[in-house]
Parts: sequence; C-alpha cells; structure tokens
Amino acid sequence: MKHSFLIVILLLCFGCQIKNDIPKAFELHDNWQFKKVNDSSWLSATIPGNVHSDLLDNKIIENPFIGDNELKLQWISDNNWEYKTLFSLNNQIFKKKHIELNFEGLDTYASVFLNDSLILKTNNAFRHWKVDVKPFLKQENELRILFKKISKFENQEKSQLPYELPGGNRVFTRKAQFQYGWDWAPTLNTFGIWKGVYLKAWDDTIIDEVFIAQGQHSIEKATFYAELKISSQLNSEAQILTEVNGVFFKENIGLHEKTMVYTIPITIENPKLWWPHNLGKPHLYDISFKVIVDGKVVDEKSVRHGIRRIDLITEKDSIGESFYFKVNGVPIYTKGANYIPQNSFQNKITDAHYEKLLNDVVEANMNMLRVWGGGIYENDIFYDLCDEKGILVWQDFMFAGAMYPGDEVFLENVKQEATNNVKRLRNHASIALWCGNNENSEGWHRWGWQSGKTEEQKKEIWNNYQKIFDDILPLVVAQHSETDYWESSPKYGRGNPKYRLEGDAHDWWIWHDGHPFERLENNVPRFMSEFGFQSFPSYETIKYINQSDSVTVSSEAFKIHQKHSRGFKIIEDYMKLDFPVPNNTEDYIYVSQLLQAHGIIKGIEAHRRAKPYNMGTLYWQLNDCWPAVSWSSIDFFGNWKALHYKVKNAFKNVLISSVIENDIMKIYIVNDDLKLHQGQLSIKIIDFNGKELWQHNQEVIAKPNSSELKFSIPLKSLKLDKNAVVIISEFNTETSYSYLVKPKELVLNRGKIEKKLIKTSTGFQIELSSSTFQKDVFLYTNAKGHFSENFFNLLPNKTKIIYFKTEVKLLNDLKIKTFNSLIR
Repeated sequence: MKHSFLIVILLLCFGCQIKNDIPKAFELHDNWQFKKVNDSSWLSATIPGNVHSDLLDNKIIENPFIGDNELKLQWISDNNWEYKTLFSLNNQIFKKKHIELNFEGLDTYASVFLNDSLILKTNNAFRHWKVDVKPFLKQENELRILFKKISKFENQEKSQLPYELPGGNRVFTRKAQFQYGWDWAPTLNTFGIWKGVYLKAWDDTIIDEVFIAQGQHSIEKATFYAELKISSQLNSEAQILTEVNGVFFKENIGLHEKTMVYTIPITIENPKLWWPHNLGKPHLYDISFKVIVDGKVVDEKSVRHGIRRIDLITEKDSIGESFYFKVNGVPIYTKGANYIPQNSFQNKITDAHYEKLLNDVVEANMNMLRVWGGGIYENDIFYDLCDEKGILVWQDFMFAGAMYPGDEVFLENVKQEATNNVKRLRNHASIALWCGNNENSEGWHRWGWQSGKTEEQKKEIWNNYQKIFDDILPLVVAQHSETDYWESSPKYGRGNPKYRLEGDAHDWWIWHDGHPFERLENNVPRFMSEFGFQSFPSYETIKYINQSDSVTVSSEAFKIHQKHSRGFKIIEDYMKLDFPVPNNTEDYIYVSQLLQAHGIIKGIEAHRRAKPYNMGTLYWQLNDCWPAVSWSSIDFFGNWKALHYKVKNAFKNVLISSVIENDIMKIYIVNDDLKLHQGQLSIKIIDFNGKELWQHNQEVIAKPNSSELKFSIPLKSLKLDKNAVVIISEFNTETSYSYLVKPKELVLNRGKIEKKLIKTSTGFQIELSSSTFQKDVFLYTNAKGHFSENFFNLLPNKTKIIYFKTEVKLLNDLKIKTFNSLIR
C-alpha cells in the first residue's frame, strides 16, 4: 500500500467536499413494557434497566435498599419475565442492505423474538450480541424478549455433575456474581435488558474494529500503527483518512468482498506521553479514521489514544520474585483500592456518579483501581475517565471465589465473553493488567474446597480451572491486546509462606483471622492487592436504611445491612484492642471509622516504607453497591469515611512515616515522585497543651522513587509521659503525627473548639481553634456537601481552615466531635 502525507490545509479542503454515507445507528430504548410472564397487564419499563428497578418505578415493590425489604423480594428471581416494544423504520433505513440488531447486555437467559420470529437465545450477561435482522424486519416492528428464571438453567447444569462445585449454583451462569449475595452485598439477583439496544444499518462497507498498537516512542518521535478490520462487499479502490490531533494521513487501500485487516502506520513528532496520576499528565491523542470510496465516507471511527508502555515485571531475585508495574520504562509504586459495582442495579448509575467517584479517587492521590472479579466489566465511561485522570486499571475477568465448570459449551461461552471485553477495552491507556480471577486458586488450595471429593474429581475440577485461566484467557489477551495477564489474585494464599516473597498477596489475617493490625507492619508482601477492615457508614446512610431521623444500629432491619456473619463482633473485638468502646451510638460509629482508618493506614505506610521490596498497595474496598456496613472508604451516598480522608494523606507522593521498633522511633521519608526533594526535616515532641519537650532539625534529600530511613529517636533516652505527647514531623509541606501508645491509652485534655463560619461562593469557610491538642476532629451536618478535610488533628492555639462545599445557604447545624471527648 502506498502511504502519502498530505498538507493539512489541502486535506481540510478535500474533507469539505467529501459526502457522508456512514452506517446509521439508533437506540431502541423507548416505549418498552414488561410483565411477569403469567400476568396479563403490561407495565412501563426503562431501558437500560432490570426487573427490580422497573418494579420499583411502578411502585409494585418497596425499595430493596431500605430496612429489611431485600428479604421480601426474593420471589422476583423465581419468575419468568417478558419485555416488549414497538418501533418503526423509515424508508432510508429500511432500504439499507445490512441491518444489525445489537444488544450490549442481556441478563441472562433470554429468547429474543422479532415479529414473532425467534432470532436469538442468550446465556451470558457479559457478551455483546449481534443479529442480522434484515430478513425479519418490516416498517412496523415488534421486539419481544423473554427472560427465564436463572435457577432452572443452573439446576440443569448442576445435575450433570456428580459433585458440588465450590461457589454454588452461581458458577454455571455468566453474570455478575455479587448479585447472588456477598459479605458486603445483598441477594438481589435481577435480570433484564441491562445495557443498550440499538439498530445499525449500512450498505457495502463497515469498520468492524480498530486496534491501536503501542509501537515505540522516544522524546523526538512516537511510531505506532493502527489495525482496522473492515468488512466490505465491494471490489474497489479506497482510502483511509487518518487524523491525529489535526494532522492528516492518507492511505490507499483495496477493498475486496470479504473481511480484511489493514495496517495504518502513524508517526507523532515530539510526543506527549500518558502518565499515571501524580507522576505526569495523562495526555491523550484524538485519532479518527475515515474510509472513503468514490469520494464518499462510508464509515468512520474515533479513538482516544495514550502513548505509553505498561509492563508487569515479575523477575526472580535474591528474595523470591518481584511484582510491580513499569510505565514508560519507570518502576511505579501503585496506590489505590479495589472497586466494586456502584449499585446493585447498574441502570441507576449515571455519568455524574462515575465522575464524582473517580474525582474522589484522584483527590485521594490514587493511581490504580482493581476492578474486582465478582462484579461487572464496567461501562465505557469508567475507562474513559480513568484514561483522562491517569488511573491505572487492574482488570479482573469476572470470576470470583469459586471453581467453574469445564464443558465445551461453557468454555466457548467464556472465550467469547473474554474476546468481546478484551477487544472493547484494549485501546484504553489506563488498562494495565488482565487478571484471570479473584481468589479461586487460593480457595482451591487452602479453603477446604477439595474436601469430600475423589482424586479423580479433584483432578477434573483443577483441569477445568486450568482450561479457563491457563489456556483460554491468557490466549485471548495475547491474541487481541498488548496487555499483560496474571492468572489469579493472589498468587499464593496466606497458607503458603511464599505469599510474602512472590507475586501479589491478600492479607485477611486481619479481619477474618483476628490478627492485630501490627501484623501488617511485620508481614509485608511484594505487592498487596487486597486487605481491609469494616466500619459503619455515615449517619446519613444509617438514617436512610432505618428511614428515621435518629441514628440506631440495633434494629433487626439495620442488621440485615451487615452481610458478614461475624462483622459486628469483629469490629468490637478490634475496637477493644486499640480504642475506647463508646456506649453512645453516634460515638461508636465515629470510632468504628477511626478504627478502620487506623488499621489500614498502618498497613499502607508499612508497605510504602518497604519500597522497593513492596511496590503496591490496594485496600479493600473503595465503594459500596448499597447502603451497608462494609469495608468501603466511601459509603453508598458518596460520603467519605475517615479512611478516605486519611488515605488522601497516606497516598501523597511524599510521605513522612514513623514506626517504633525495639523502643526506637524510626522516621522514613518515602518519595514516589520521579524527581528529587530536598528540605528540612523538623521533628518535635509536644504535650497536649502545646509545650515543646524535644526538637530536632536536619537537612535531608529524598531521592526520586525511594524510601529511606532519615532519623531514629531512642525513646529510652527521653524522659516523656508517653500517654500525653504527640510527635510532629515536617518535611517541606508534609506533616505527620505519631504517638507512643495506643489511642485508648492517650490522656487527652477536654477543651472547647472555637468555630467561625464565613460564606463563600461554593459553600463555607470554617475556621477552628482550641487551646489544647484536639485529635481526629470530625465535622458533620445534615446539609449535603463535602469537607475539604475531616478527622484531622487541631494543634493548640493554631487556627485551621476547612472548606465545606455545599449548595445550602445557611449552615446552622454544624457539629463537631473529637477523640478527646471519648477519653475517660
């Protein structure tokens, strides 16, 4: 093929003369109705949507997120449901040679009828289904979809096996696993048209796929290529017109009566690279492709492309085997959280929800999210925003906490699901890793899943595991993308001593096994991809669950929103170890959030201090799918818990972190920046009245991408009342607070906090001061809004300014809670 570079102005003029005859696509989202199959009356439906949401909108059921309503709605999943709509085609569309009906997501076992002809049967909520419907269409059409209850199909598949698969019946159905219930999720196993439906019509030529390979880049030049898969019924000369941020390239090609892949080379001078958040700008290039035949544009596609290279580095070393990511050749310390679906009903999540949550991720200084394998492959906007904001995505395939069947039909279904989603997501700059599953390997080897099975059965189950996670999935990733693949997270379960030395790790000795938080400091793995601790949500969320203005957690209805069988007891057991246990409910909720933050921050700082031995920390979990007591740092209504506020500081690129070992306080400076930082490290010990008892200053250098011990304090040499002092370390603009005893052992002063409110254009400026040290100051109000800081320390006789972003005009109910008031 002959490649030519044309002058931009000429191409722009040429483009003005080109006529468009591109494929026409239009949504079929209007005028839908639904009903239970045995009912006679039809009700209005919203598409995309699901049965539960439609029943709720029609006031047939109560909100499943309130009280104990979840328990009353299990009948929905035990019935068959039907949806239908009518639509018309104009002559322009009706005369097109090809008309394709697209379902981006049907959940799950559906029979699709167009004008009473069965055109499709589906068995996977994660697949994109396409049907050539030209032979079935009229100018007036009825589209009808019958959804059959999931249990029927699962029971049929289960009956074919002589053994029980770990995970229960859900393993037979390819849909969101968390809908079956999890230890943070309700059992709301819905179905319906959960993603978009549209018709696509064209005549002779269409671009099926675009894949942009990474190629090579330097400071002077980036060279890469695009692969365009084009289907045509023409034997004709054609051109591909490529535009990259206003620069045009033209490629002459030959179309043939078949599907072909065309390779288009692209060069960008002085390229701007895509970098993760806080390490550089996540620059994206707008690239578009037009296929031109006889002077007409017959199809066009656009892609946003980030020039970057991401590699997972797993190399043998003197300790074991590394696990870290390189971006553009630079080792990156990854900081973030595990992400779950934002709602049990995906249609309830708007673009604004995605924007807010990912802004919260950026504000908390994260650079990676792990999309957990029991949820969904997220909507395109999620990945678009991660691209724009520089958030790396660890993407699990949707398999979690189970062993799956291995028959040919199931395996082919998995292969098509993986192919659909890898192709859909492969052009996103943010995609850093595809991971086969969540905890399946650990479960098989450590959780007793093999118990009661014959050797032959165990061999068959493990062989089926390997077919999916060692054969099908890595092959699909390798064939259709340039992204690395990781078989299972974690690599080794916590019963294997190698968990600290190789691969990624999940530490559930904390929480599940009851080990103290200090364990996190003494057992640091190479990469922590999951660890966590629960807390209660905000007062707002608890009031919503109870539909009450008072905060209560003792009602049976509220307890349903704690999905871990031992959750309440575990929270209290850990609270007794380190914190006072309040009798007052509001205080108890407050302390539960401090407890969660205390433990997780202890782990995060230990991981970061261990750099480069450890190169990543992702806590469980970022968000909630319903109002609940859970491991999240942001509750269902978007309120930041104490953990998220404290993570914001713990994930800053420059961190001062202290740890006491053998009665010596060691002070580290961790620098994740790719540049050097130099300044004065100032350390002082004060009592809670502000009196300075000891101080030290020294000039230090924090080398790029490093963690170094900068100073040690032999505590025995200092005559201190350990219960009544705080150590304040400062380096440039960063500050950290350390204590010499557990929080419950601190002898804090009671003291009043003075406050002053000043109205601003976006809310309020709040000025606070006190004559004594105030620990973990918590501001709260019934007004909806966001505090710039919360759960912070207030130094004696110093004024601290906080901003509250809100739409309310008056703030008459601002309340303040501090840890000081809890000390007896």
